[in-house]
Amino acid sequence: MSGYDEAYRRSIGRPDEFWSEAAQGISWDVAPATVTAGGRWFPDGRLNTCFNAVDRHVAAGRGDQAALIHDSPVTGAARTYTYAELLDQVARTAGLLRDLGVTAGDTVVIYMPMVPEAVVAMLACARLGAVHSVVFGGFAARELAVRIDHARPKVVLSASCGIEPSRVVAYKPLLDAALEQAEHRPARCVVLQRPQAVAELDEGRDLDWARAVRDAEPAGCVSVAATDPLYILYTSGTTGLPKGVVRDNGGHAVALHWSMSHVYGAAPGEVYWAASDVGWVVGHSYIVYGPLLAGCTSVLYEGKPVGTPDPGAFWRVVSTYGVRTLFTAPTAIRAIKKEDPSGIFAKKWDLSGLRYLFLAGERLDPDTYHWASDLLGIPVIDHWWQTETGWPIAANCVGIEPLPLKPGSPTKPVPGWDVRILGPDGEECPPGVDGAVTVKLPLPPGALPTLYRDEARFTRSYLERYPGHYLTGDGGHVDADGYLYVMGRIDDVINVAGHRLSTGAMEEVIAAHPDVAECAVIGVADELKGQLPVGFVVLKAGAERDPAEIERELTALVRERIGPVAAFRRAVVVGRLPKTRSGKILRATMRDIADGNPYTTPSTIEDPAALPEIEEAVKRT
Repeated sequence: MSGYDEAYRRSIGRPDEFWSEAAQGISWDVAPATVTAGGRWFPDGRLNTCFNAVDRHVAAGRGDQAALIHDSPVTGAARTYTYAELLDQVARTAGLLRDLGVTAGDTVVIYMPMVPEAVVAMLACARLGAVHSVVFGGFAARELAVRIDHARPKVVLSASCGIEPSRVVAYKPLLDAALEQAEHRPARCVVLQRPQAVAELDEGRDLDWARAVRDAEPAGCVSVAATDPLYILYTSGTTGLPKGVVRDNGGHAVALHWSMSHVYGAAPGEVYWAASDVGWVVGHSYIVYGPLLAGCTSVLYEGKPVGTPDPGAFWRVVSTYGVRTLFTAPTAIRAIKKEDPSGIFAKKWDLSGLRYLFLAGERLDPDTYHWASDLLGIPVIDHWWQTETGWPIAANCVGIEPLPLKPGSPTKPVPGWDVRILGPDGEECPPGVDGAVTVKLPLPPGALPTLYRDEARFTRSYLERYPGHYLTGDGGHVDADGYLYVMGRIDDVINVAGHRLSTGAMEEVIAAHPDVAECAVIGVADELKGQLPVGFVVLKAGAERDPAEIERELTALVRERIGPVAAFRRAVVVGRLPKTRSGKILRATMRDIADGNPYTTPSTIEDPAALPEIEEAVKRT
């Protein structure tokens, strides 16, 4: 039996034994005698997540090791923080929060850009046992107000501005407007002043971050129950009442610490870079907590994959800091590929130290996989997980046993995740047959135990449809070798004249065309067939052929590979696709546009100007 097979079977068949061993990688104030009870992990254990992420490494004599590297091409600055320096900043910031009345169980909203203080703020909350809720910096005032009302923070931690490649975004006016709209009133706001846009502070409510932290006495770690919440993270694209994913302290620490070595193959002291944002789950799990729990050096990057200043930005960071493991979204690699299809910018840098490229967030189409694999000459590993799960559901676990890669598949379920493909009748689907991707309960440590202040919605959203299973919301299948294929959200399956077809499968065909940089296929309402697929396509830089000719080729390609049953008759070339700041394509909004339905511009959108382009493209169809 292989190493992976043995680990997986033990995790499913003897979970208490498996996770009890994993829990030994964490420092406990009270070691748990019970591994799991009632779906909660380590219920009688006590610990502090900040201690595990920072203090224990300093106590072990590794205070001089780099903990955090902040690289900011948008400001032209870079700085490295050792574990000892990070501890000092975190303890002082925790002291400031303590002096403002924050205690264990209180909530704190963090509304900040990609600066070291954002990481410090998260860890300072964890140090006190307070619950942080990070709201993506630059979110509209209304969206911030909704989250403030739902989380009810005692304090808001913010900054004067964020910096985009072409503009400075003032945060303080957005924060002020949000606080005017919100019913809940936090006692204080602490504002980090950045020189690019200094904010006016409201006397009596606002404090200057640097001065307040400098004057604070350091605070120690507060012991909390393993089942106490560490943070709330509102899922991106939320409309109406926010869906606040809760993460607990104990299961989260155990799962993330285990995943760093077993999934990602990362060792203490190595440089690990998740090129994401602290406002998303990837930033929580693999910029902040995962690497620091494992004693790695984490990169915090304030820039873009292209345009800051060129498509070699990622490769510069990898080379400069000796990154061993890079984790980003397929969208980022597609953006680099679009601007530098020949990989010229990558060849300017020494990438010999890079061992793995992990990708998640969108389906990794085979063309992008092959491009990155050929360019870098290292394993390019698709893996799949969600805000709700907090860490990977399926991956090639290189720290256990690297398995053969199959383009289009995130490989096999990670130990702990009992993945099942279920049909509409709740029965398990045979290999090769698409169904709903679910996880048989109980969920492993680190997954959400509930939604913040909404247990009924948690049950309704995830547990009701298939009793005894967690519904991921994604559809897919497993093959005869047990490899998982996630084809997209269940609502991305369209019904064409009674035939259920995956838009993900069509996207895979289109993305294989040599002139295509990225694409999205959506189902458009049709009186005769119910729905018809339409493809929206962005071409690679340098693709100078007639777009109409490419559109005809793509239509023929889908009909050839999927079949006439797909009724795929139109591909439209556009300049860009509308995306969230985390790189997800806004397919639901595109569907509303195509069907002529009213829509609101999502708060998570990266570039609102992309939507009028889709409107124009729809008219051409």
